[in-house]
Amino acid sequence: MSDYDTGMSTRREVLGDEHVDRATARAGAFGQPFQEFITRYAWGGPWSRPGIDRRLRSAITITALVCVRAHDELALHLRAALRNGLSTEEIREILLHSAIYAGVPAANSAFAVAARVLAEEGAS
Repeated sequence: MSDYDTGMSTRREVLGDEHVDRATARAGAFGQPFQEFITRYAWGGPWSRPGIDRRLRSAITITALVCVRAHDELALHLRAALRNGLSTEEIREILLHSAIYAGVPAANSAFAVAARVLAEEGAS
């Protein structure tokens, strides 16, 4: 199986078919190379490697996204974290822990995003 095929399989498992279909359709001709790039190198690379499970990958990803204040991506990966088995309590603890290293303002914004996402997912 190619890195792209592995990546697409992993991407669909973690994010869900609906999101992946929407993202690839929305990309259009201009954004299609980027969709292929992230599928091959993010999802076919680190997300598909052995060594740590998807729950831990989700925790790491949430923390990194809080640090760079990538709120749109954070919402997406909070949904993925739930899909990967993280509980709302674990997500809350990840966000609290991130406040120390990413800063209180970043964590405050992340808590707002998480509250919205968890409510939308019926997980709050």
